Amino acid sequence: MTTDYVLRRAAQSAILLFLVTIVVFLILQLVPGDPATVMLGGQATLNEIELLRKQMGLDRPLVEQYLRYLAGILHGDLGLSIRAGIPVLDYIGQRLPASLALASVAFALVLVVGIPAGVLASVKSGTVVDHVVMTMAILGQAVPAFWLGLLMIILFAVRLRVLPPFGFGSSAHLVMPALTLALLQTGLVARVTRSEMLGVLSQDYIRTARAKGLLETRVIAKHALRNALIPLITVLGIQFGTLVGGAVVTETVFGWPGIGSLVVNAVYQRDYPVVQGVVLLLAAAFVMINFVVDSLYAALDPRVVYV
Repeated sequence: MTTDYVLRRAAQSAILLFLVTIVVFLILQLVPGDPATVMLGGQATLNEIELLRKQMGLDRPLVEQYLRYLAGILHGDLGLSIRAGIPVLDYIGQRLPASLALASVAFALVLVVGIPAGVLASVKSGTVVDHVVMTMAILGQAVPAFWLGLLMIILFAVRLRVLPPFGFGSSAHLVMPALTLALLQTGLVARVTRSEMLGVLSQDYIRTARAKGLLETRVIAKHALRNALIPLITVLGIQFGTLVGGAVVTETVFGWPGIGSLVVNAVYQRDYPVVQGVVLLLAAAFVMINFVVDSLYAALDPRVVYV
């Protein structure tokens, strides 16, 4: 990876994050009515509303509000949670480990199941195995998360009584939410893997490798799968970011104290500084993931040249 490419990508990422701060800032400004009144509710007194407006700088010009907000971000200050009364960054930090644990386990399951399933379907293209794998993949993408989660609770917690229905604290609590997330994402990974593998398996160098008498497993693993990984890496990067911040329904169903449930509660409680903070951090995470994904391309395929 060249220095010019790194600097260019860093500049692009900085511009993108700057635009994200504008959008996140406008979330509060687009709230119908007075934001302070909305956040405190109809029972708040005029003094309480006016105090909150001054604390959040809502009584200042819009440009000054944004510059103050941007300065706070640069100093690691995302504001104060209206309901919890603690800094937003600390509030998110309390929930982030739970989301990372859930996303990591689900992502590992996606890799272990989705990629081999896609490879198997491509190798057995047109057979019963291919049709079964693709049918399961489509069903996995079509099943709603809340419905699948409730079915798991009924089966494993209510009837079999082998897993806790909800909560956080042990590895047993992690099983059902991780399976729910993994099943929903595995279908996409399997389908992308199959599609890319079919394109690679038809290439001349694969026929040459087979003509040389190489073991089929070596042809598939070293020659075909490695070249099919580049578009798959892009999908996997997006999937991991989605698993961290997009598990709103799953975390709500299983009572998992992660980022997703934090956002849901913040929206219900009109705690907009928390909503702004979560959106901003997730956007930054996606930008970083995209940068890492771009960096992996050359390692996977020496033909990739950064210009």
